[in-house]
Amino acid sequence: MLPPLTSQRTPVSRRTFLAVAGSALTAFGLAGCAPGGERPTVTFHQSKPEAVPYFRDLAAKYTASQDRVRVLHDMATNLSASFVRSSPPDLGCLNYNLEMARFMERGALSDLSDLPEAASIRDDVLDLTNWYPTYPGRTSVIPYSVMAASVIYNRRIFEQNGLTVPTTWDELINVCEVLNAAGITPIYGTFRDPWTIAQGLFDYTVGGMVNVRDFYRKMHEIGADVGPDSEVSFQKTLLEPVQRMVQLTTYVNADAPSRGYGDGNTAMAQGQAAMYFQGPWAFGEIEKAGTDLDLGTFPLPMTSDPGDLKVRVNVDLSLWVPEVANAQEGAREFLQYLMQPEIQNPYNAEFLGFGTTKNAPAVTDPRIAEMQKYYDEGRFYMGASQFIPNSIPAPNYFQSIIGGADAEATLRRLDADWARLAFRA
Repeated sequence: MLPPLTSQRTPVSRRTFLAVAGSALTAFGLAGCAPGGERPTVTFHQSKPEAVPYFRDLAAKYTASQDRVRVLHDMATNLSASFVRSSPPDLGCLNYNLEMARFMERGALSDLSDLPEAASIRDDVLDLTNWYPTYPGRTSVIPYSVMAASVIYNRRIFEQNGLTVPTTWDELINVCEVLNAAGITPIYGTFRDPWTIAQGLFDYTVGGMVNVRDFYRKMHEIGADVGPDSEVSFQKTLLEPVQRMVQLTTYVNADAPSRGYGDGNTAMAQGQAAMYFQGPWAFGEIEKAGTDLDLGTFPLPMTSDPGDLKVRVNVDLSLWVPEVANAQEGAREFLQYLMQPEIQNPYNAEFLGFGTTKNAPAVTDPRIAEMQKYYDEGRFYMGASQFIPNSIPAPNYFQSIIGGADAEATLRRLDADWARLAFRA
């Protein structure tokens, strides 16, 4: 998985984009020439780059398995424009984030609560969709895959230095000190790309100390009055975790300001650092190097209590059907096909996702298996950076803090941006 659109998406290379776009167009062409062209068409929008071939094949298999509808895989539609023109895709399977929630909040997505699949979703996972504004009385999205992110670490480096996975803040600092003394870079930083700071350092440190949902609930309630005297604010509530975020940057590679996401993946593949603050989407890139590695994951400890440990999650893919979809019935049938355990579970296994249903199997990949117990117990949070509108350049603010800007002053500026936006709304 590449990071979500709200502030985590790293650019896809031109070659990759053209290859994916070409394959999508090929799929459209083949489907258009297929027998049974008179069947109603279900337009299926799914644009997660690395999963496009996977879902394109599923769409083709489903089309061939029945004679009621044909499914066209679409990855190029501009969602905002399509909804404005009242011609959105019939079924979407996308990352569920603040931008996507706009459609749910405005009633643009139909109610799926009558589908049996809606009742199969874990309550705590379905509740993640309620972290964003919702439309009253509707189940507008059905979570398909959850991505859990935490600290990626090199097990061999830990073992060779007699280290165990830290479960408290003091233990984490001790691990970093031991590694430093051994001449090993504790944490690989990729500060050239602001989203990596937001998704990693910022989200992990804040989520490890602050109840993210309660914080943003209060921030929305206060709205235009957010500031130094309000009950919660960025400068007041998040200052301590941000200060600890800055403290952790003393344990990164010296060239972190000039290194980006790709550099971090290469460095981890070459064993240049012990830890890396990235999600499991990085494993596929690291794996391309073909090196013999033993990587695992653990939640970043931010307090003195191991009971506070949690992992950062996001609804990586969710299924939804627009209210004005032209082929609602066919879209709902294809949704039900995708939700079958024999279809959904293999997807999550291949793309390192966690299942969303009550009967979903545990993950088996050893690189993410250490997060399973936290996921099972509902000990997770959504990234704090994901609740800040794109019109506020929060990742750049966090990057400036990492670069030496005053943390309190920068968070005060973030408060002012939030209040100004709330006032306009």
